[in-house]
Amino acid sequence: MIAIVDYGAGNIFSVKNALDYLELDNKLTSDKNEIEKADAVILPGVGAFPNAMKMLDDSGLTATIKEQAQKKPLLGICLGMQMLFEKSYEFEECDGLGLIKGKVDRIIAPGFIIPHMGWNKLEKLNDCPLMNDLGDDEYVYFVHSYQAFCDDSSISAYSEYPDRIPALVTDGKYVFGAQFHPEKSGKTGLQILKNFGGLIK
Repeated sequence: MIAIVDYGAGNIFSVKNALDYLELDNKLTSDKNEIEKADAVILPGVGAFPNAMKMLDDSGLTATIKEQAQKKPLLGICLGMQMLFEKSYEFEECDGLGLIKGKVDRIIAPGFIIPHMGWNKLEKLNDCPLMNDLGDDEYVYFVHSYQAFCDDSSISAYSEYPDRIPALVTDGKYVFGAQFHPEKSGKTGLQILKNFGGLIK
């Protein structure tokens, strides 16, 4: 079962609908015990980083997420991906979960519209199981004004706007993050979610 963490700052129902469509067993939950019993965890997120981290802290689930990330697949989506990093500078300096080394800061794209919104091509950088069975011309849907800054070794795929924006990241073990919304990215996004479900042992 995949636990979708419901801490008040996530686009949870579209994620659940996508998993239901793929017939992947899942549950929306804010219960620590349910998350601990789950085979995998999805951390969604929309809004501002400091608010989302406060909501996660207030839910009492921050430590649980960190613990479970050491033993089972965890996927952060959009803001949920950004929360995987050590620190963000959105509005104010704020600590993240620290599951992947790096920081989150505003996209610098002179002459380009911010937020970065719409479809953009995935460019593969490093092998990643979430990209299995994807072609070389895959597009996914983004909505964000802040991006991750991290080592190339943590980036599985990126998009250009106009510089490199990490799109799919990993700690190389159990933790994965998608800056885009796989649940809104058509067949490509569904394949990525299917691949995530395939990590369950």
